[in-house]
Amino acid sequence: MTEPQLSIRSAKAKTLAHALARRTGLSMNRLVETALERFEKDLSSGARAHPIDAVWELAAEGRGSVALGTTSAHDEFYDEHGLPK
Repeated sequence: MTEPQLSIRSAKAKTLAHALARRTGLSMNRLVETALERFEKDLSSGARAHPIDAVWELAAEGRGSVALGTTSAHDEFYDEHGLPK
C-alpha cells in the first residue's frame, strides 16, 4: 500500500526542507513529520507566540527581585540641570 502524498507548492519551503534534510541527515518525509510534530507540541503547550516573549518573561522574572519604588533614573548622579555632578 502506498502512503498518501503531501504536495506543497512553495519554492521557499522546498529550499528550506532540502537544506535541513542535508544538515540533519533526515529524509524529507521524516523532516516534515518532525517539524509538524514539534509545531503541534509547541502550540499545545502554549509555547511563546514570538521570540521577544522570552525577553519579556525574563524581564518580569528579574523585576521580582527589585525593591518596590526603585527607579532607573539615577537622579543622584545629576544636578538640577541634568548635568553630571
